[in-house]
Amino acid sequence: MDPVIARKTWRTLEPIHGMIYFVPEGPEHYRNAGLPDPRSAYFAPRSAPLGEPSAELVIATFYNFNPVTVRAAMNEVWQTVRREELIDARFMAADAALRRLLGDEAIMSDAMVEAAELARTAALAAVDHLHGRPLFAGHASLPWPTDPHLVLWHAQTLLREFRGDGHISALVADGVSGIEALLMHGGTGAIAAGVLQRTRSWDDASWTAASDGLIDRGLLDPDGTLSELGAERRQWVEDRTDELSLVPYETIGEGGCARLRELCRPFSRAIVEGGGLPV
Repeated sequence: MDPVIARKTWRTLEPIHGMIYFVPEGPEHYRNAGLPDPRSAYFAPRSAPLGEPSAELVIATFYNFNPVTVRAAMNEVWQTVRREELIDARFMAADAALRRLLGDEAIMSDAMVEAAELARTAALAAVDHLHGRPLFAGHASLPWPTDPHLVLWHAQTLLREFRGDGHISALVADGVSGIEALLMHGGTGAIAAGVLQRTRSWDDASWTAASDGLIDRGLLDPDGTLSELGAERRQWVEDRTDELSLVPYETIGEGGCARLRELCRPFSRAIVEGGGLPV
């Protein structure tokens, strides 16, 4: 199976999962669960399936965030909120957000049921490949929901974390740190480097030092764009990530991937058009 097909399938479905980090339902339900600090609203709910992870474990598994920010966000989190309630709150937030963004007709549709089953089949196939996949393994330990739209959301969560764990493995193998990965991403021009710096909370001194290091290694040009060598190295990481992400999609085959994309494209489009993701 062509790894590009797996990547395209993941990208088509990603808004279905990714909206959870941006919709207002998230912080609202996390506050109700006892999480008062908005800085924790990204790190704690996503890491809760790991148990009660330390800041160090979150730094390791989330990879590209400033460790100072992670430590501040995770400070005494598990003394103020129970992980089980936070996990439930995340599912409730996903439920409320998807119902708002998609509407009852899509939520109750045959297309949703079929998409959920296809995505679940793919995600379950990955459970036999837990080694080196800590975030995926944590989320895979959770009980499956019953409503089709939440089955689809949870399946895409698993597929995303499976791919993300593989991506980190590829970056580590290539000797690229989290902040360096951000700079190299910014160097493609696909997204402004300043946006990546701000959203991952890196200070100017650390950002400049990492940039200078990549320039010294010949991976970035002085203007911040990827050098020819940097583009080759980054492409190796992307190709390796695609290869490491194949297993679940091979289970449903190219036909299943094409059908899943067909079914989910309207859902993802509605989420984006409804403001579920930042433009």
